[in-house]
Amino acid sequence: MKAQLLVHALTRQIICTATSRGAIHDLMLFKQSRTYVHPETQIKADAGYQGIQQGHALTQTPKKASKHHPLTPAERAANRRLACERLPVEHVIRFIKIFRILKGTYRHRRRRFQLRLTLLCALYNHTQALPK
Repeated sequence: MKAQLLVHALTRQIICTATSRGAIHDLMLFKQSRTYVHPETQIKADAGYQGIQQGHALTQTPKKASKHHPLTPAERAANRRLACERLPVEHVIRFIKIFRILKGTYRHRRRRFQLRLTLLCALYNHTQALPK
């Protein structure tokens, strides 16, 4: 089972979830979910979303190195800055993984995976809305 979370970087609120069965590329899951993102919204995605720039102009993904074209120091620094900006999103994913629904192999009914993930995300959003 594969899950995708759309998280607001400033409020750390989970906006949207999408799931699929088995091994599917991150970009294909994003396209199949038909999640609408406003054209003026900036997306900061991980390396699995290489190629999303064709559908959404304001997308930042890390540069990939290849055997014959290693990254320059400037590209490495840009990748680090992007990783630092994505860190709050990774913290949200870590919180959801604490419940072990995303951490390991999902051994329950597959049709209930989306429901359980949505409930966990709602629980997370509720805990974020509580006064501290």
